[in-house]
Amino acid sequence: MGRARQGDTSPQGAAWLWQQILAEARELAGGEPILATLHHAVILNHADLAAALSHFLAERLGSRDVSAALIRQVCHQAYADEPELIEAAAADILAHCDRDPACEGYSMPLLYYKGFHAIQAYRVMHWLWRQGRHGLAHYWQNRVAIVFDVDIHPAARIGRGIMVDHATGLVIGETTVVADRVSVLHGVTLGGSGRQRGQRRHPHVGEGVLIAAGARLLGPIDVGRSAKIAAGSVVLEDVPAHTTVAGVPARVVARSRAGDAPAMAMDHKLPE
Repeated sequence: MGRARQGDTSPQGAAWLWQQILAEARELAGGEPILATLHHAVILNHADLAAALSHFLAERLGSRDVSAALIRQVCHQAYADEPELIEAAAADILAHCDRDPACEGYSMPLLYYKGFHAIQAYRVMHWLWRQGRHGLAHYWQNRVAIVFDVDIHPAARIGRGIMVDHATGLVIGETTVVADRVSVLHGVTLGGSGRQRGQRRHPHVGEGVLIAAGARLLGPIDVGRSAKIAAGSVVLEDVPAHTTVAGVPARVVARSRAGDAPAMAMDHKLPE
């Protein structure tokens, strides 16, 4: 299914994106009758992206202990209180569409991509954390880990325009900060070092960074803007902006121009 490349933002915002998703869902429902019920349940039965996300997260995260209806109510509260959560979700969808050549339409992240699902669940549990509802946020974290195999502490701070590709095994610790327009592959750990409460223990990742599959970033390190972390690397020290690091432990192996953005290019090659 064709769609224009919009980048991570659109001047029309989430409302415009929702209309594109609706149009795709109508076409998909007509083209594959077996999936018509899915397209109606996830997309066509809802008035906007907030309602669709509330329904989807509730259906996935609800359990015998906390029903889907209660999860849906919390999502509605979060999106009503902070509409920026939906604009961030729209930016995340556009990030997948722009950076993943396997993404065939605006509706695919919403329908099928668990990395997108996990980040949207994180956004609600981070809202809960900031509301002081830590118990429910921790429950939410546990359900996300069980359902999506992604473990994100609700206190972590994550920007918008995030693409988490494949997602399986991603771990993001409590004091982690991830800036806008970052791309992360599966098996990545943004982990802590030390046991001091109330102190920074995890990485801060700058805008435009690409973190390849299986990388481990450990401790209170700074990863500069538009850096690239090669697959399987173990990063224990700060990474300068516009550099590529690789190895165990990771070392700088290349430098790039100031205008380059590895997270956008998704090029995992190392210099020869």
